[in-house]
Amino acid sequence: MKKTFLFSALSVLCLCAQAQEKTERLDSVIVSASRAGKNTPVTYENVGKDALERSNPMNSLPQALGLLPSVVTTGEGGTGLGNTAMTIRGSKGSQINVTLNGITLNDAESQEVFWLNIPSLAALLSSVQVQRGLGTSASGSGAFGASINMNTAFVTPQPWADVSFSAGSYNTFITTLAASTGRTRKGFYASAAFSQNSTDGYIRNAFVQSQSAFAVLGWLGRRNSLRLTYLMGRQRSGITWDGIDLEQYAKDRTYNGAGEYYDELGNVYYYNNQTDNYAQHHVQLQYTHAFTDALTLSATANYTRGDGYDEYYKVNKKLKNYGLPTDQGVSRSDMTYQKKMDNDLWTVQSTLRYRMDRLTVNGGVNLSHYYGGHWGEILWVKALQGDYPKDNWYDNIGLKQEASAFARVEWNALEWLTAYADLQYRAIRYRMEGPDDDWREYGAVPEDVMDYHQVWRFFNPRAGLTAAFGAHKIYASAAIGHREPGRSDIKENIKGEGTPIKPEAMLDLELGYRYEGPRFQASANLYAMEYKDMLLETGKLSTAGYAIKENVSRAWRRGVELEAAWQPLRWMRADANLTLSMNQIADYTSYVPYDDYSGTVPIHYGKTTMLMSPSTIGMMQLIFTPLAGLSLSVDGKYVGKQYLDNSMREEMAVPEYFVMNANVQKSFRLGPGRLRVGLYVHNLLNHMYYATGWRWDAISKADGTLYSGVGVYPQAPRNYMLKISFTF
Repeated sequence: MKKTFLFSALSVLCLCAQAQEKTERLDSVIVSASRAGKNTPVTYENVGKDALERSNPMNSLPQALGLLPSVVTTGEGGTGLGNTAMTIRGSKGSQINVTLNGITLNDAESQEVFWLNIPSLAALLSSVQVQRGLGTSASGSGAFGASINMNTAFVTPQPWADVSFSAGSYNTFITTLAASTGRTRKGFYASAAFSQNSTDGYIRNAFVQSQSAFAVLGWLGRRNSLRLTYLMGRQRSGITWDGIDLEQYAKDRTYNGAGEYYDELGNVYYYNNQTDNYAQHHVQLQYTHAFTDALTLSATANYTRGDGYDEYYKVNKKLKNYGLPTDQGVSRSDMTYQKKMDNDLWTVQSTLRYRMDRLTVNGGVNLSHYYGGHWGEILWVKALQGDYPKDNWYDNIGLKQEASAFARVEWNALEWLTAYADLQYRAIRYRMEGPDDDWREYGAVPEDVMDYHQVWRFFNPRAGLTAAFGAHKIYASAAIGHREPGRSDIKENIKGEGTPIKPEAMLDLELGYRYEGPRFQASANLYAMEYKDMLLETGKLSTAGYAIKENVSRAWRRGVELEAAWQPLRWMRADANLTLSMNQIADYTSYVPYDDYSGTVPIHYGKTTMLMSPSTIGMMQLIFTPLAGLSLSVDGKYVGKQYLDNSMREEMAVPEYFVMNANVQKSFRLGPGRLRVGLYVHNLLNHMYYATGWRWDAISKADGTLYSGVGVYPQAPRNYMLKISFTF
């Protein structure tokens, strides 16, 4: 089930210059708790509202951030609407901590953020900070490779309304309505927004239908802030995660085999409800109090409810594996079923900040309780025509509780020197019980399939120094982080009867230099992310044939990140970045299954490159603003060769690719408001490429021959979007 926990806490702006300064100080406690400041010795990028607004309206937030250093983005359906993902320095989504106004969005069990459930988010953000490496700690889940800290700005001093409509390729339509009362003289405000998104997608069955709604009620006093936020997100999308093999890719890049079946005459059909469906409801109450100008407290209570299902048509499945009767002389049949889930998350968080001229102290605590259910319902069985029990064929639960605390100090020991220390403690209790969807395939007793109870305790320290001399700045830091296994990691390991998996650990070393002049800025950063017990798929299989992850004793990501920005003229700006890295496993052994899944054969490769970790990533962007209200932008992104597994075989390589985009935007004064028009072109050079995929290996039991294959996700060719918006 593709899902996410989206917490919404919308920030407050104030009425006049003096009050605005106090308001921003009051509300910044929430955001600054997990953000790096100008002298914090970590590697980060700040992305402002202007840069977010230049992004193609079809883009999910990962793609809106796709030009940042070391970032690689992909989409299953080939476009920005649908299931998209990102890596930062090769770290995947479950290793990237994502927060919105200081609240962690990562799903408690999978540790992922599924961006499909956050449509048009970039339009609602005032700024984003992306930290590479372990970064700063915060309440809740810790980063294990990168973090994304998002901030909204939804309330303005005066009433306003905005209507936005976008249309483009693949029958894509995006409509957003938003309005605010502004802040009244007594400090009250209300805001609301609604977004409707739909597309057919590039590949077959990559359609998306999604909606989101926001409502905020708040009050802001001189030293107090209280706000209640409600957020609803709902999506229905076609399943696209199967991908296609290279032979089919050469024939038809838009093919998607999800839901494909044949009648008795061999005619091909597609099940019209092979879909992913999910809905979320979030309620958040937040209170902030400034005891003095230096000391501020913020407390947040959040509840999130999510539920949904995936629906499938499956061909010629074994009835006994679904608890279906076989006494009618039929052992296999076509069928449809749903894999369902629901979850509840309660979170209480409090942050305290003390800030003076040369000393800033942040501290916080976080308590969360997650309960998730997973079960399967059979809808139809062709051979049995409704004559079968309707019990769920599997039913399991996950319970995850977490308590965490952090304390961070930044001290300007000298006028030019800042010392930094950051300590985080996390305690996690996780329980998973009940039969999984495949328990009958290996003859287990349901109650014994998953009975997992574990407690983890992590201490994550960070420290560093920053030396600033005018326009020049040098920083260095060291950090230690830990990450617990995810739900899928644990459950397949249990069924594999292998060595129990352990949490991962990482030492992150950063050394950087920044120069910020009036027309030219540049930076260089050296990093070394040294892993212990990294979790990887080695090819070992559970008894039911699913991939098992195991701990690899030693691995590393080491590289250099270079950035430059030059503004030779008032109306012209150029930006570029380049990442050169080594992403390696010290000693890798792959376990390849026999073609009858009766066992595995080890193949030793030694030192190899990690999967989906390109050694070269680069970007260049040109922005022209020749007239007031007119902006033209052209950018190009290069991603070097990657591998679909850890064996570093050429037949498992994803070829390098280069993608260009362009957009032109113009704004006009129109009556009481402002009209904005934008035209966006993605993949300007019409490059046919794929950006990610999967692979399979098997060894013939008869003669020992190694067979391999890959599946890929084609990306869309040149496509267009037109956006018109009016603000008044």
